[in-house]
Amino acid sequence: MRLIAGMILAAGLLLPCAAEESQGGPTDPEPETKAAAPTIPLKRGDQLPSFECETHLGEVWKSTEHSGKRFLVVYFFPAAFTSGCTDQACVYRDLSDEFAEAEIEVVGVSGDHAAGQQLFADKYDLKFPLLHDEDGRIARLFGVPLRKGNTIVRTLNGVTMSLERGVTASRWTFVFDRERKVVSRIPAAEPEKDAGNVLRIVRRLAGQPQS
Repeated sequence: MRLIAGMILAAGLLLPCAAEESQGGPTDPEPETKAAAPTIPLKRGDQLPSFECETHLGEVWKSTEHSGKRFLVVYFFPAAFTSGCTDQACVYRDLSDEFAEAEIEVVGVSGDHAAGQQLFADKYDLKFPLLHDEDGRIARLFGVPLRKGNTIVRTLNGVTMSLERGVTASRWTFVFDRERKVVSRIPAAEPEKDAGNVLRIVRRLAGQPQS
């Protein structure tokens, strides 16, 4: 992992949920979602795979310790600091109280390196864990389509940085019930609608009132 930082002459303040500007354009294009999956995707009724991975804070996250008692949402996103991924993460953040009330735990997964994920979480005040799946191991367990990684340049607090990712996962979301089984799989999830859709799905399944 490399972070190449250099001071720039000036930097503007960004709105809370706006993607950072890159050198060469307002946003980098989102990675394509049309890609070949290396394994068969998990489907409704399949069990949550057993895996562990470090979070953006360096803590070990184990699937066996975060399932069975609550609903679990595992969402894969292409790249931190791109427009769609920023919108998606911010809506999950903004609905955190509703998710807690509905007994839903959320974890995000991408191929970004840990340092880039930590910057992403700090910038947008994300309280849920982000798993850095740099080699695509977790994505393959779920059958999520992958493409090669990339490097993007972002300006944060007046410093330009090159942020790397090992692989680029497609934007897929999985919802698991208290039996650790898939109850919903959302390929090509819509960034701004994903969290709200997940909340409605869980409330319906749990017999909870819809807002």
